[in-house]
Parts: sequence; C-alpha cells; structure tokens
Amino acid sequence: MRIATWVFLLFLTLGATASSGGGRVDCAGDYCGTLLILGIGQPTSLLPPVTDQKLDSDIFDQIFLKLADIGPAGSTLGDSGFEPLLAQRWRWADPLTLVFSLDPRARWQDGRPVRARDVAFSFAAYTDSTVVSPYRASLRHIAAVVARDSLTVAFAFRDRYPEMFYDAVYHMRILPEHLLSAVPRSQWTTAAFGRAPVGDGPYRLVAWKEGESLELAADSTFFLGRPHIRRLIWRFATDFSAAVTQLVAGEADALQVLLSPTNVARARAAAQLALYPYSGTVYSYLGYNLRANGDSTRPHPLFGDPDVRRALILATDRAAMAQSVFAGTAKVPPAPIPQAWSWLWLPELTVPPYDTLQASRILERRGWRDTDGDGIRDHNGVRLSFHLMVPVTSGSRRMYARLIQEQLRAIGAEVVIDEVDAGAFSERSRAGTFDTAIQSWSADPSPSSGVAQLWETGGGSNYGHYADPAFDSLVERAVSAPDRAGAIDAWRRAFQTLNQDAPAIVLNAADNVAALHRRVTHVRIRPDAWAALIRTWRIAPDQLIDRDRAER
Repeated sequence: MRIATWVFLLFLTLGATASSGGGRVDCAGDYCGTLLILGIGQPTSLLPPVTDQKLDSDIFDQIFLKLADIGPAGSTLGDSGFEPLLAQRWRWADPLTLVFSLDPRARWQDGRPVRARDVAFSFAAYTDSTVVSPYRASLRHIAAVVARDSLTVAFAFRDRYPEMFYDAVYHMRILPEHLLSAVPRSQWTTAAFGRAPVGDGPYRLVAWKEGESLELAADSTFFLGRPHIRRLIWRFATDFSAAVTQLVAGEADALQVLLSPTNVARARAAAQLALYPYSGTVYSYLGYNLRANGDSTRPHPLFGDPDVRRALILATDRAAMAQSVFAGTAKVPPAPIPQAWSWLWLPELTVPPYDTLQASRILERRGWRDTDGDGIRDHNGVRLSFHLMVPVTSGSRRMYARLIQEQLRAIGAEVVIDEVDAGAFSERSRAGTFDTAIQSWSADPSPSSGVAQLWETGGGSNYGHYADPAFDSLVERAVSAPDRAGAIDAWRRAFQTLNQDAPAIVLNAADNVAALHRRVTHVRIRPDAWAALIRTWRIAPDQLIDRDRAER
C-alpha cells in the first residue's frame, strides 16, 4: 500500500464547526462549500515517501499528483483504463521502456512548472536507501527513470510483467526537485517540508493546528480544473466513537469508515447523512516481531521460534473475536488478504482452527511449562510473557487486545497491553521497539505491491522482519505470471508458505461503509483511497450551510 501527506497557502480558519461562529465570506455558485472530515489520530508528515500512514495519505492525495491513476474499473493490468494526471500521454518505446509526456500546464504551487527532472528526482528519492521509503519495494522492477527533455521522461524496467504501468504510476507522487534537492535525505522523515508542503495538486495547505485540525484550500488555477469544494478541513478525533458522535450531531460532514454495526445504525438514523458502502481494502493482524525488541541483530526470545507463533495462533478464537467486535461486519481472511482481493480467498487456504489443546501440546513439546506455579509458562528462565502494542485511538484494536489477552492466559501466556498514541505507535513500529502489535493495513489495489511492501524480505512496512526466500520467490513468480491462472497458483503457494511460517495472527477484514452529509453530491469513493476523487465532489449553491460560508 502506499501512505503519505499533502497541503499549503491562503490563511483561512476554523472558527465555525456546526452552526455559525467566525466571520462569513461571500461565496456563491458551484465552487463554494466546506467539507469537514473526521480523522482518527494525528497526521505524521505530508512528505509522501516517508510515511505509510493512512491519514497522511488521505491528506497528501489532495496536494501531490501521480503521473496517472487507476480508473473507475480499478484495473491494474496493462495501461488501459488509467486516467492521466501529470502525464498528458504515454507510449511504449520498446517492451521495457515506458515514455511519459508531461502536461505542460502543470505547476507547483509556488508557480514553477512541473518538469521531467522532478519525476526523475522523485524516483531517485523513493528508491534511496537513506530515505527508507515504505514504497521502495514496490518500485523494485524499475531500473531507472531518465528525463529526456523538459517534458519527457522514460522509465526503464528490469523485466516484463503485466503490472508494469501500474508500478510506474501508482506508488510514487511527484515531488518538487527545486525545493527538496538541498534537504539531506537522511533528514526527510523530520523535514520542515513535511509540515508545509508545496505540491502540484488540486488543494494546498493553509493551516495545521497540532492535535486539532488541518485545513486545505482549493487551488483555483489547478490545471485539471478547479475543485468544486472550496475548503477541506480534517478535524482529529480521539477514537471512532467520539468521531461518530460528532458526525451524527451535525458537527462534521464525513467519516471514512464506520466500522461497527452500532456506528452504522447511528449514522443511518441521522437524517442529514448518506451512507456509502464500498469494497474493503483493510485487514488487521497481530504482527510478531521476529527480532528482539529494539535489537534487530538478534532473534526474538519467543517469536524467533515458529512453533511458539503457531501455538499462539491456535489459541486464539478469531471467529469469535470478529463477531464480538464487529457483529457480522467483518470476516476472518484465510491469509493477510483484504476483501477487495476476494479472488484470492481460495478454498485451499484455510484458517488454522481454534484448538487450545493442540496449542498446549506444541508449547509442552518445545519445553514451555509452568515450573513455578504462577500460571505463566517458562522455558530456560524465560517467561512466556510479551507486550502487545495498540494505538489508543482505535477502539476495535483495543478490544481485540483484551480478548487476545484473555484467550492466551488460558494456555499460560501473559500478554501486557501497551496503549500508545498514534505517533508513538508509528515510530515504535518502524523502529522495531515492540514485541507484538495489532496493525490495521489499507492494502493496494493489487497484491503485487501490497504483499511485497508488508511481507517480502526488506519490505518498507515489514515491521516484524519476516524473511523467507521461498516466499519471496513465489511472490515474484505471481507478479510476473502472464495470466490470472498462473498468478493465482503462485499466490496460493505464497500464502500457504506464509501461513506455515506464521509471522502474524490475521484477525479480520472488515466491511467498509463511509458516511457523508447529504448536501455533498457527485460522490465517488475508490476502495483503495476513499478521498482520491474529492476534487470532483460538489456542494450545490442552494445546499450551502453556515459552515460552508464561515471563515477565520
């Protein structure tokens, strides 16, 4: 998956929320309106290569453009069906060389033209090991990107495969070389640009109030057409329950996903809201850190043993947990596969059964016994005790943590729950300073990139340090398969290998339902990036409310 940040300029404000407040601005016609979006947690950075957080990418998708993007059909094969963005057109110079012609109208938000050098610079940054971009693995099949002239850029591939075009355009936002070339790439994670980005997209950043809100304003000169909604405001909520309460009370306009049946029912009962079901690309899992907490040079004293990992999987009743937390609006996938990849929910892939007796037998065989009678197994002086990290902003993950804690206690395993804020959760995941963590992952449209980023050796978001050459080889075979049948066979074998290695407990793949105020029309939601098409949404002049007219 990809994940990053977007924004810049015009100082408006946020004095109004649900009713009046603040001053008023004269705005009439089709280019007015304010969309107040509820975000869970806090953004980390708006510099796209350095972050894989979903909230970040929801925002920076409005600020930075790709060369092209997937179209309404969602196809990732070949180059048909993709919609031009920065690239006006493209052609294949030969089977391994893809040439893009940039739209000469494209401009950075400081007025400078977007040029082919920016594209080459962006590729170099995304693939630079110093930047440690989560998307580096997704660009692994591209050997080089070269500017041929100011508006022409060529991609040279290492090999042929069906998703060459998708890899060239989907994973990389184009960055301004003239503003970032002087910033040492070792400092990009904390670069000031990430707090005040200058993009080439339909919206620019105007305000970012730490811990509270972030505001974007439409760029009226955007070369692909002025966005219809004048302002986008993200207000940050502490958890989903608080966000739904604000939404139902009319204090906000949009929430990306409602998660639980209770939240769906509350939103459906609010007359001002419309619900939008869409394919789920999110799945959640408890990821084991296979390396020692904070020391990647040593195996984890517990999870370095695959038998321990398998035993804990057998001791968790994942179907019961999904029902308890989601009440029928989530499924337990047969591997780390979201619902949007339903063609990979193969009958040959089976979820290990809930079997505490078998789990106990495995632990006994590996020498894990309760030798001191405290209820916790131990082996060679090491207790079967570990920490489970969850973000305090996620009510569902916190519920899962408590259920897992209870279920594993029954087989003599102690789980200590660490509830941390979203920023600390991201930092500790990247740094490897955790034993286990419940991650919620928004997957790419294609497993070819989504799997590699998370589970291949060296994948940019492979926080648990899982590594298996056999699995990596099967993924590459699936990626390069010339037809769907060959790809399915390779993916089946890859996921069977992954399940046997047991680097994670796959917990759920939830249904998705978004909620928006009914005055917002022309709504199209893409499963992989729900906010990607906001610039085409509208609020009719006769539907404006006080929030739409309020200014700082």
